[in-house]
Amino acid sequence: MLNRPNITNLIQIEVVASHYLSLAARYFKREFNHPKITLDQRGKCAGTARLRDWHIRLNPVLLQDNQAEFENEVIPHEIAHLVVHAIWGRAKPHGAEWRKVMWEVFNITPRTTHKMDVTKVQGAVYAYQCECQQHQLSIRRHRAILRGDRQYCCRRCGANLQQLTDVTDSSPRP
Repeated sequence: MLNRPNITNLIQIEVVASHYLSLAARYFKREFNHPKITLDQRGKCAGTARLRDWHIRLNPVLLQDNQAEFENEVIPHEIAHLVVHAIWGRAKPHGAEWRKVMWEVFNITPRTTHKMDVTKVQGAVYAYQCECQQHQLSIRRHRAILRGDRQYCCRRCGANLQQLTDVTDSSPRP
């Protein structure tokens, strides 16, 4: 049975979010509404900010083993997206405005990805090959290729990816 974060964690998340919102309010000399925060993010993503409905989704499986990283990086990262949207409107997701909020307002080195262990949340991966390397695609991307909805190419060599085999890793899902 999966141990989900308890209410104490959700209360702590709300406290951390309030802290970063207050830093932004002090810096920009304006108030920001507290976002809706839910623990329903899935997959390898630690969190996402939904700008239009002022909502932050956090991954409960990653949160369980990485609470300090969520408090020090993930929550401020997502709050920064909301603040950027409120101040500048449409902006690049990890552009200059977002980096400014992370660095100048929150005093955090801006990082676009986390380094948490995702083995508990990673499902089956599919081996694909281009001209220069092997790639591991998620079930979602693999199915998009099979349906003909999408074709992926390598960022390095530009060649289309070709499937090598079936499932290469079917780590048990928590």
